[in-house]
Amino acid sequence: MLGYLLRRILAAIPVMGVVALFVFLLLRLTPGDPAAILAGDNATPAQLDRIRASLGLDEPLYVQFVTWVGKLLHGDLGVSLISNVPVLQMIGQRVEPSISIALSTIILSVLVAVPLGVIAAWKHGTWIDRFVMGLSVLGFSVPVFVIGYILIQLFAIDLRWLPVQGFKSITAGFGPFFERIVLPTLTLSFIYVALIARMTRASMLDVMGEDYVRTARAKGIGEIAVLLRHGLRNAAVPVITVIGSGFALLISGVVVTESVFNLPGIGRLTVDAVLARDYPVIQGMILVTSLIYVAVNLLIDLAYTLLDPRIRY
Repeated sequence: MLGYLLRRILAAIPVMGVVALFVFLLLRLTPGDPAAILAGDNATPAQLDRIRASLGLDEPLYVQFVTWVGKLLHGDLGVSLISNVPVLQMIGQRVEPSISIALSTIILSVLVAVPLGVIAAWKHGTWIDRFVMGLSVLGFSVPVFVIGYILIQLFAIDLRWLPVQGFKSITAGFGPFFERIVLPTLTLSFIYVALIARMTRASMLDVMGEDYVRTARAKGIGEIAVLLRHGLRNAAVPVITVIGSGFALLISGVVVTESVFNLPGIGRLTVDAVLARDYPVIQGMILVTSLIYVAVNLLIDLAYTLLDPRIRY
């Protein structure tokens, strides 16, 4: 197990290197001048030259890249061109809402979707199966912002049970924190319940026709034990892949949901940085997002080995 994980970690290092090079070149070679954005429309050429020199933008690309990588290795993601705040500090201020919503969404989606998928596969072809698949299609079809506005209208405006927008840190108390993540969690869960339920059903249908499942039933093992021990465990690999990918996507930021509920997450931070051409923030966010995906993939690989030890070799 340890050797397998070490190989996976070593394989992730060149991936991050390629991502860093791609991000650096992509942002540097696209049209636009950060110095002009900072200086304003009335800046003189001399002022623009001074700003470029202070930012190191007058250096050759390879010098800029070496300098940037050197700072990265020391944990320095740079300073925002617009707010003059360290990028790492800006990400730290925005990461709690994204992680909170991602965790609550994935937990709720798994608790609801996996049993629904198993039941739909067990009752394949019946009205239960059609009902679950109908809910799944509905979850894919309705846009996220529509679901969000419907929930706001119902629970925040009509019933006045929950706040409309905003986020409270868990340090302010679990009650205010919970009140403000309920609606975003329910909104995002519509999509992820649909996705995980469909994948669980499809994987279970593939497994339930295998010989070892028929053998288990022939031995007189109870149907629940057959479904969970022989069915779900062997069908779990693609389901875990979907869950892990969804979690990484949620942490990296779901911009529409954050905008609807006015959540100060890292998704909105990324969009604001792109609109302002704030190079250090954009680079930092893409690198952090890539690191999240790499870490989640490592955890998924670890889960694979626990479910099927043959994968280690």
